Amino acid sequence: MTGGRTLRAHILVAALAAGTIALGGAAFAQSQGRRQPPPSPDDGTKISQPIANFSGLDKITGRIIAFDVAINETVQFGALQVTPRVCYSRPQTIAPLTTTFVEVDEITLDNKIRRIFTGWMFADSPGLHAVEHPVYDIWLTACKATSSDVPATAVKQ
Repeated sequence: MTGGRTLRAHILVAALAAGTIALGGAAFAQSQGRRQPPPSPDDGTKISQPIANFSGLDKITGRIIAFDVAINETVQFGALQVTPRVCYSRPQTIAPLTTTFVEVDEITLDNKIRRIFTGWMFADSPGLHAVEHPVYDIWLTACKATSSDVPATAVKQ
């Protein structure tokens, strides 16, 4: 009976050691500057759309504004410039998964442009990859084929 417990204890210690080594290796790879490419929401059923629809919250006034941005165009919301690079939706017969790869820049008080967000946004999980800014929040609401909103301020690149 004691021999069985000892064997189980040795197996448990070996499993824990293997897990620790695996986690340590992953942390080492990250610390060496190896960056993983951004995850692609490609599941084979994506539909590329020409318009990304966002909502923006001005935390000072409490106003929420919906605005459309064409792919590879830039629209300014407050002190932020929003540039979607791709916008994908899925067929209506499949569970919704609306995603966009977007770049968000902030115009600072001294008129310099500073990148504050680059990555994927998911319409069904706005808090997962939303823009965090002290004055403004921006999140994706939809990808669509045509625009119904007139952007407040368009910026030429």
